[in-house]
Amino acid sequence: MESAAEVAADIKMRASHAGVTEVWLHARALDGGPELSIRGTEPVVTASVFKVPVAVELARQAAESDLDLAELVTVRPGEGPPSPYGLAAFRHETTLSWDALATLMISVSDNVATDLVLAEVGKDAVNALLARLGLPGTAVTHSCAELLATIGEDLGIPYEDDERVLSGLTVRELGRLSALDPARTCRTTPEEATRLLAMIWHDTAAPARACADVRRWLGGQVWPHRLRSGFVGDDVRVSGKTGTLPTIRNEVGVVEYESAGYAVAVFTRAEDARSQVPARDAFIGFAGARAVGWLRARTS
Repeated sequence: MESAAEVAADIKMRASHAGVTEVWLHARALDGGPELSIRGTEPVVTASVFKVPVAVELARQAAESDLDLAELVTVRPGEGPPSPYGLAAFRHETTLSWDALATLMISVSDNVATDLVLAEVGKDAVNALLARLGLPGTAVTHSCAELLATIGEDLGIPYEDDERVLSGLTVRELGRLSALDPARTCRTTPEEATRLLAMIWHDTAAPARACADVRRWLGGQVWPHRLRSGFVGDDVRVSGKTGTLPTIRNEVGVVEYESAGYAVAVFTRAEDARSQVPARDAFIGFAGARAVGWLRARTS
């Protein structure tokens, strides 16, 4: 049977072929047992992965306070951070429930929906939740609008969530971005990311009703090009949340077979800021599948 070191070496070799310069990974069986880690306790940039704890706090407040997921919110054109997709692309006023906004926040990583949700629940509340759950390496420091604003401020140019604007920058120029430094932006560790997912699946991150809502939102993610790409067949269910910034591609998720489930977190940094590099997206699927395959072999 392969050792953890052999699996890690294979993942790192594939990363180099895809132009991925750094990999952080953690995988665990939801019911306990062996774990696989590649720099799993190091701080990493979450990018939109930070929307998972935001979703947990929204669901918790709905379960424990007077926040009603059915309450309607009106979104006007131009409200919130610019983006090429989601509510930012709507030309007309629309009205949605908090539940619908959370669905958009997770399923298509909608930044407008995210900032509305985050403003409602409060960053302080999200970080207090993370502290109560024993996740000291995870923090939500910026909204989407604030995060994107730091990129423009650091470079002295307007930036509207379009990676193509930055694709020609050098690694040194990109190094100036606080959004790419886990000490100065939304952050976590791969190990804490899979621990949070395990708590969501075990109904211990929040009341059971809240955790069920978060699982439903995560199960609705539409992107198949990263973690899901590593798992073939209708006998496996993948629920997850991607995260993307210049040079950064991430996904955290839960892979469920009939007999067992596995939490996986893959965070990557690339050698350049090109936005259209399918091999780097597929690498996340490869890494997740290798990790889960190793865990399944060890626990079967």
